Amino acid sequence: MSEANNSKLPNVLEVKDLKQYFSVTTGFLKSTLLKAVDGVSFSIQEGETLGLVGESGCGKTTVGRSILRLYKPTSGEVYFKGIKIGDQASLDLLHKKAQLVFQDPYSSLNPRMTVGDIVAEPIDVHHLAANKKERNERINELLAMVGLSSEQATRYAHEFSGGQRQRIGIARALASKPEFIVCDEPVSALDVSIQAQVINMLEDLQHQLGLTYLFIAHDLSVVKHISNRIAVMYLGRMVELASSTELHHHPLHPYTISLLSAVPIPDPKKAHAAKRIMLEGDVPSPLKVPSGCSFRTRCPRATELCAQVTPEFREEAPGHFVACHHL
Repeated sequence: MSEANNSKLPNVLEVKDLKQYFSVTTGFLKSTLLKAVDGVSFSIQEGETLGLVGESGCGKTTVGRSILRLYKPTSGEVYFKGIKIGDQASLDLLHKKAQLVFQDPYSSLNPRMTVGDIVAEPIDVHHLAANKKERNERINELLAMVGLSSEQATRYAHEFSGGQRQRIGIARALASKPEFIVCDEPVSALDVSIQAQVINMLEDLQHQLGLTYLFIAHDLSVVKHISNRIAVMYLGRMVELASSTELHHHPLHPYTISLLSAVPIPDPKKAHAAKRIMLEGDVPSPLKVPSGCSFRTRCPRATELCAQVTPEFREEAPGHFVACHHL
C-alpha cells in the first residue's frame, strides 16, 4: 500500500477538536467527568487508511463512535465530504455513506436472523432494493465480495466461525455502498492466521470500491500493514501522527517509541539485539488525568515543565505531528 498522503485528494473526513466527556458517579450524589476524548483533530483523505492505535482505554473506539454519532460529541466539529454533521440531512448522509465494522463478530450479529437478513438490514433501512429479487441479488453479491456463498444466506450466525462472522459483518457494512468505514479492532478477536486473511480482504475491497478507512487497533504490526498514516493516542489525546513508514523509522514521542519496541521482530538475530523499552508505573485513571502532559507520570524525559504545561500538538516535520516538550 502506498505511504504517500496525496494532498490533491479531497478529505472524506475532517475532525476538529473532538471532545467526548461522560459523567461518572463516584459516590453518593457525587459525579465527575471522564474525558474519554479530549481535543482530537485529524483528517482522512479519499482512498486513505488512517490507523488509530493506543492502549486499551485510551479513547480509540470512542473517537470512531463519536464520529459516526453513536455518541453525541460533547464538543468539536465533524465534517463528512465537506458537510458539517449536525442537522438531520447531514446525519442521513453520514448514516448511509459511513459504516462501522465491530470488534466482536460474536456479539455484533443477531442470532435470531439469517445471514441474508443481517446483510440486508442497511438495504431495507435505506430502501436500496426495488423488490425482493433485487434484494436477494444484492445479498448474494455482497456475500461473494467477502468470500462467502449464496447458499450460506439462509444459515444463522452461530453456524459460522469467528472469521466467517466477521466477513458477514463486513458484508453488512458494505450493503449501503458506503465511502467511509470505521474498522473498530476488526481482527483482535480472531486467530492470527485468520487476521491476515481479513486484513488482505479489507485491502482488496478498498481498491475495488474506493473505500476510505479509519482502522482502530492496538497491534502496531497490523496497523503498519494496512495504514497510510498512523495516529497514536494516550489517555484521550493524540500524541503523534505521521505516515506509516515515518512513524516506524523515526518515532518522536517516547510513548510511540515504547510501543514500537514491543512489536515482535520475525528475525531472531534482530529480535535478540533489539531493546525493549519498558514504561514504569500504570496507566493513570481517565477520571484523574495528570496535569500538563498526561504521559509525564510514565515518561523518562519528564521535567517540571511537563507537569505545568500541556504540550501543543504541532508539526515537527512535513506531515509529522507530535505533542512533546522534549524531542
